[in-house]
Amino acid sequence: MIFSMTGYAVASAELDVGSLSLELRSVNHRYLDLQLRMPDELRSLEPMLREQISARISRGKIECRINLLSRASAQAGSNINLDTVKQLAAWSVQIRKILPTAGELTIAEVLKWHGVTENPAVSDEMLRTAVAAALQQALHDFTAARQREGGKLASFLLERVEGIEKLRLTVAPRIPGAIAAYEAKLRARLLEALGSDDDERVRQEITLYASKIDVDEELSRLHTHLAEVQRVIDKGGIVGKRLDFMMQELHREANTLGSKSVDAEVSRCAMDIKLLIEQMREQVQNIE
Repeated sequence: MIFSMTGYAVASAELDVGSLSLELRSVNHRYLDLQLRMPDELRSLEPMLREQISARISRGKIECRINLLSRASAQAGSNINLDTVKQLAAWSVQIRKILPTAGELTIAEVLKWHGVTENPAVSDEMLRTAVAAALQQALHDFTAARQREGGKLASFLLERVEGIEKLRLTVAPRIPGAIAAYEAKLRARLLEALGSDDDERVRQEITLYASKIDVDEELSRLHTHLAEVQRVIDKGGIVGKRLDFMMQELHREANTLGSKSVDAEVSRCAMDIKLLIEQMREQVQNIE
């Protein structure tokens, strides 16, 4: 199975002091870019969070947001830290001496200041356990969501692989016809210009022409690259960068195929192949 770099999950837990929620969301990114948003009282858990998330996710721009909402009953039992209130009052006086137009702090503003209210004690170990449990649940759901999206991406890519292979198989049979048409045209021109169709001259020109439009090597490499894309998808795991490289290889062969084309149908096939490869390339950017 392969995994998308786009995902979302949320987990919650009820504590004595309130409700804990942990949210994970991600979008595609070249590397792992992990951003953590959490209250200051949980900041000590950041190393643990980074370690646990990095162990499960290798690529993507990940945002982990943790909220701790105090319960009303817990707030009712809160104590006011008078030292912090006195410090705020002293700062307010000093600031208004410098900025007379500055307004005074309201009670609501004072109570919102970090450290003014002291909630009923909750041990660091209890917080760590609750956050760790919420993280594991969120990571489980998050991985499942990315896996489901990855399955859709795999189906999308394999459909395009099949489409390219069908187009590839239509090209080879047209080359002999193109050579025969060129030979007929060449003989007609020689007859018109020289009054004869010199077999030796025709053979030389046909040999040169055939070598110029020979696409057997390109078709063979296309087949090899398509087989490798399918093998990588079937194997699964962290394959985004590998598939991105394979898209470059496929595009190179499709370009060469188009540049050698002297047949309208072959040119159309080459354009259709490039379109399918471009569709694949866009989706590969979302694969971990």
